[in-house]
Amino acid sequence: MPLAEIQARVASACEAAGRNPADVRLIAVSKVQPNERVAAVLDQGHRIFGENKVQEAAGKWPAFRDQYEGIELHLIGPLQTNKVKQAMQLADAIHTVDRAKLANTIARHAQELGTCPDLFMQVNTGEEPQKAGVLPHEADAFIAEVRALDLPLKGLMCIPPVDEEPSLHFALLGKIAARNDLAGLSMGMSSDFESAIALGATHIRVGSAIFGERIYG
Repeated sequence: MPLAEIQARVASACEAAGRNPADVRLIAVSKVQPNERVAAVLDQGHRIFGENKVQEAAGKWPAFRDQYEGIELHLIGPLQTNKVKQAMQLADAIHTVDRAKLANTIARHAQELGTCPDLFMQVNTGEEPQKAGVLPHEADAFIAEVRALDLPLKGLMCIPPVDEEPSLHFALLGKIAARNDLAGLSMGMSSDFESAIALGATHIRVGSAIFGERIYG
């Protein structure tokens, strides 16, 4: 598993962009990966992981947290409102806040729990009808709405269309973040994370390049 190779590529991309590698968090996306592959990455010292589904995260990470210290878990898939409380108890960050009902549910549980994970708002930069996320022209208003709920909004997230140049979408996300004084940019995956780093990514989500191709049962 070429974790060291990915880390070297991240460092090289940061150097080329004049950035500090410490400012880019590598999220190892472990969804649908066998536990032995995840354990192998943990054994190499990596501690930042991403999961798409609350149910899968709940079945996997409590046991790993018993074995390994310092795990940081990011939920990067669509989140249903009925899974919000469980998600907030499991995750250190949620990257897919994309609608008012979800934000309000998170706010309600944050009051009950007395804590809240870091939040990222998902922006549908490609305006794809099948994809989740706030439309770019609605992003400023929704950012204000989330902030009015006193939630810890740290940044924005996007998943560019597969058939378009990703850097255009990374640049758009960066502009929305900059004008709203948001520092976090969750963007870039296995095939395009170097471009994302060049355009300011603070969190990159890399799965198959670390773990190998996913095995779906």
